[in-house]
Amino acid sequence: MKEIMLILVSILFGAVGQLLMKFGTNRVGAAEGDGVATLLLKYFTNLPILAGLSFYALSAVIWIFAISKVELSFAYPMVALSYVLVVTVSYFLFGESVGALRIAGLITIIAGVLMIAKS
Repeated sequence: MKEIMLILVSILFGAVGQLLMKFGTNRVGAAEGDGVATLLLKYFTNLPILAGLSFYALSAVIWIFAISKVELSFAYPMVALSYVLVVTVSYFLFGESVGALRIAGLITIIAGVLMIAKS
């Protein structure tokens, strides 16, 4: 059970990292004519992006602990839950559209993860 919690926390932190990075990029915006160096400076001085990268890095560290205790073929498919989290939160937080086909895909992901968890 502890191993499953490590996997789930890693997935949660990875999803939070993605959401924070998206939030940060929405706040920065790219102006016409911004070069790569200017954009990188804007991105890497943006607090939500830096927080997102930190969550993502922490997710990777927790993931290493998790896969040291369980089979990778069991743990890795569970990462797909991050898609479900990100799509769901993006719908509410960013107002992104989620059509019927995307919902069907998310349901399929959940069903697949449940099957793997039961194996």
